[in-house]
Amino acid sequence: MKTIRRLIYGEIFVAVGFVLLAFLSLFFFFDFVEELPALGRVSPLDANLVYEIRHALLYVLLLMPSRVYELMPIAVLIGSVFVLARLAQGSEYTILRTSGLGPWRALRTLLGLGVIFVTLTFAIGDYVAPLADKTAQLLKSTYQGRISLGQTGAWLKERQAYSNFSVNVGSLSPQGGLGEVRIFEFDNQGFLVSTLQAQTGQIETDESWTLQQVERREFDTAGLASARITRSTLETFRWPSSISTEMVSVALLKPERMRTADLFAYIRHLEANNQTAQRYEIEFWRKVFYPLSCLVMVVLALPFAYLHFRSGGITGYVFGGVLIGISFFLLNNVFGYIGNLNQWQPWLAAASPSLIYSVFSLAAFGWLVLRR
Repeated sequence: MKTIRRLIYGEIFVAVGFVLLAFLSLFFFFDFVEELPALGRVSPLDANLVYEIRHALLYVLLLMPSRVYELMPIAVLIGSVFVLARLAQGSEYTILRTSGLGPWRALRTLLGLGVIFVTLTFAIGDYVAPLADKTAQLLKSTYQGRISLGQTGAWLKERQAYSNFSVNVGSLSPQGGLGEVRIFEFDNQGFLVSTLQAQTGQIETDESWTLQQVERREFDTAGLASARITRSTLETFRWPSSISTEMVSVALLKPERMRTADLFAYIRHLEANNQTAQRYEIEFWRKVFYPLSCLVMVVLALPFAYLHFRSGGITGYVFGGVLIGISFFLLNNVFGYIGNLNQWQPWLAAASPSLIYSVFSLAAFGWLVLRR
């Protein structure tokens, strides 16, 4: 069995690597073309910094670990289908069956291979990809001047003893500086107490924010007759807050690019401040279940080893494997949006695609392998 396992594992590893290389080359080209309009752009922070081809190549290269994480289940399916179908076409799999490779032993063998891919996918998605993506964002922000999220930036909320704060951060600089900060303070009854606008800011290590070029408005509504607004302009202002740089960067970056631990910590922060965390909870559970889809893919590929091929018929089955992989990728994204809109349980929205394909793969295994 060690020889058979070594043969199957080696063939599938090579095929999966080849499929990944083909997909990554395609995405590398598309991502690089998307960066071409930015070439020659001068950084607003330093006129000597110009976004050149080498910077664009490095930026796109740093995005590749995230692409590997996204494409791994599809590559596992296509590579496994190709190898098993080719073994069946050449009657090699028939020889392996006569040598003692029964259906259940074959399933256990492929599940062992799937565990390896699950571990690899989790390690890339939780350690390599977030670090590489953060480095890529910092590299690009060095030439763009900031990291921002759309037109409104990131919104955060903090509850303190006597006040609630809604915080809007427009951008984050490569050095961790804040840009276009707005802070709205409410009392415990929900009345607006003050607003603050700052051009720049910095998060200190003592759980406080140091803001520069501040415009502050205080609303005194003790009585209708004495209600007034006090305006003040300050060079610097210290605001005590437990919102860290990591929380701001988490809010500004895409949740699917975060580490699982960072997502969990951010969800706890949102729940502690009575904010909806549905989107981030779905992404958290997707990070948990997505690597496990590699197990589903290898089980889905096993029935292809028991099909009877005519000459040249393998191409159609491999193309079918490609379509199944792409449909899984699309369904995985669609269920995230549907679950968020319809307020599904986050774990159900994240696990539904894998559960659906697990049922199909086990049904195909039972019909083609066990019954026939």
